[in-house]
Amino acid sequence: MIGSSAQFTPALFGPSRPSKQSRGCGVAAVSQQAPVASPMRTGTRGTSEQKSNRKPLSLEQQSALNTPLDVLTDDLRFLQAKTGLDLLTPLQEVKEVHDQVVAALNPIAGEKMQEDLEGRITALQSELERAHCEVHCSEEQLESTIEELTRLEMAAHGFTEQQRPQPPDKQRSSGRNRQLQSDLDLPEQLQDFWYPVAFSSQMKDGAMVTMELFGQPWVLFRDAQGLPSCVKDACAHRACPLSLGSVVDGCIQCPYHGWQYDGSGNCTKMPSTAFCRGISVSTLPVSEAEGFVWVWPGRSVPEHNVPQQVTRPPDGFTVHAELILEVPVEHGLLLENLLDLAHAPFTHTSTFAKGWPVPDVVKFNAARMLGGNWEPYPIDMAFEPPCMVLSTIGLAQPGKIERGARAESCKNHLHQLHVCLPAGPGRTRLLYRMSMDFLHWTKAVPGIQAFWAHIAQQVMGEDLVLVAGQQDRMLRGADVWANPVAYDKLGVRYRRWRNSVADGSSAERAQAEAELRPMSAGELFNIPADGCQLGETCDVGDLHP
Repeated sequence: MIGSSAQFTPALFGPSRPSKQSRGCGVAAVSQQAPVASPMRTGTRGTSEQKSNRKPLSLEQQSALNTPLDVLTDDLRFLQAKTGLDLLTPLQEVKEVHDQVVAALNPIAGEKMQEDLEGRITALQSELERAHCEVHCSEEQLESTIEELTRLEMAAHGFTEQQRPQPPDKQRSSGRNRQLQSDLDLPEQLQDFWYPVAFSSQMKDGAMVTMELFGQPWVLFRDAQGLPSCVKDACAHRACPLSLGSVVDGCIQCPYHGWQYDGSGNCTKMPSTAFCRGISVSTLPVSEAEGFVWVWPGRSVPEHNVPQQVTRPPDGFTVHAELILEVPVEHGLLLENLLDLAHAPFTHTSTFAKGWPVPDVVKFNAARMLGGNWEPYPIDMAFEPPCMVLSTIGLAQPGKIERGARAESCKNHLHQLHVCLPAGPGRTRLLYRMSMDFLHWTKAVPGIQAFWAHIAQQVMGEDLVLVAGQQDRMLRGADVWANPVAYDKLGVRYRRWRNSVADGSSAERAQAEAELRPMSAGELFNIPADGCQLGETCDVGDLHP
């Protein structure tokens, strides 16, 4: 059947090769090759006198214009006009099936069809680009008209140019800089929080986990009761790093002279000398919850319990990866990068955002007019004090997002937790945990952790060059929050919260914390109707989506 179809269909939908009898020259050959017109179309092609005045067509022209498909299409169009029935749509469907068969059986024809399709796509893209240009031109003309109207009104009321009201962006600049101060210093007030500093999975019996927090070195280990402890990573004797030693019977032993310290930091053994009482090293309050070890680096007594609900994976999710990365940038800059969804289709073009479309402002405006939000990506994001970013990504199928949908409406989900620890000036210790509510079996695949680590390194490499560049420019006096826009909402809210903590204002901090709620991609990208006043809203308002 396939063979007979391949022989028949080209004769129906394309120019047929002239037979041996019809291969000739001049008008005779043309008349032999041309198909006979359908009787149903008799009288519709003009008079014989008009035909005699037509210039004879070449064989190629006649063959191209009068294929059997042309004849059949004309007949069906005639019948459709007479009967009112839709007869051309089934023919088009048959032709599309035919084209697919030809493409499968004839690679050359398939390539030609691919070229035609690409040409049509290019033409549509050009048309879309022209439409965008027309829209921008219209916006510029409208702005120019308003400007001229304002000038005329001022002239009519006797105002001078010096008395002219300043544009909103000029009015906002000083207030914006006051509200969104950004620097690379680590305010001491940030220490009065619980910080998740290690995964419980790292804390095996006899293991030590080193980390730096606010410029101070610490080492974690489990004591004789199996509880996590955190002591200063410097022996009280000669300041040798205790992390170079070992854990012996629940105590950490210095490799230099064998001094030992328990989980409370008290020295319990001093070999080769008389034991001196009251020797100890500094410690931090420690707690363990939901797969993390938490510490309180502040000088004050912890005011509340560990916010374990923040790091708890959602119901039905399985943890698939736990990774630790040392990042040479200030933790606030990294947090703002993770809260910035708009950069993904421009920065992560070779990793997770490959092929992601750039959100179209037209769709946001249309959705707002209808009383909703256009969701460019099915992603929900949130900042959780003091240093965590949570995100849930909805997947139509593994590895593919579904545009126009909320994350909650998707079948599969990927949940991410980024913990950006302030290791020190210009340095961040990043803890990353990824959970999924599908493909649970992949957790047991050999080498899967190395695979996830490789992906994380690639993604971080794409971000690092940008954020490190920001840090360098800040050191040279640049302001990274000079001109916030609509999709900076989450970053603005984080920065306002951090500023309120540094300023010590309980009222401002309470207001800033009240704004910290999860946002969908549609809410994040949503442009307020009074978008020209967004900067002012970023300064002093609630910045509602």
